[in-house]
Amino acid sequence: MLQEHFYEVDLEWESGRRGLLSSPVLGETIACATPPEFPNGVPGIWSPEHLYAAAINSCYMATFLAIAENFRLAFSRFSCKTICKLEQKEGRYQITEAVIDPVVTLQNYETDQQKALRVLEKSKSACLVTNSIKTTIGLNVTLM
Repeated sequence: MLQEHFYEVDLEWESGRRGLLSSPVLGETIACATPPEFPNGVPGIWSPEHLYAAAINSCYMATFLAIAENFRLAFSRFSCKTICKLEQKEGRYQITEAVIDPVVTLQNYETDQQKALRVLEKSKSACLVTNSIKTTIGLNVTLM
């Protein structure tokens, strides 16, 4: 990829600690707010912390799908969970750790298990979001 690409996300504050995320190239808006763990936070709405984990998770999936295709890895199911740890370091809040938990159901577990592990590890190292952040990224794999 030799070109530059730009991705615009706009935010319109609604009230309190709530806002709406949108993009001129997407049809949906996403409500976002300060998470309930913070003063005046709002439960039940996407927070920056959730969106951070979502960025890691969705990029990992996109990278996995591309690499799995290149490796001709036959699988019937892919799901993934990412958990981020937020803590205070040196008086500042930081997401210091993210653990990616992919679950892959292989079409032929016996012959493709090692290939799948290589694809999953390669996906972690090639993911542009995880390569762009300073959060330590862990990987917990489940193959079936």
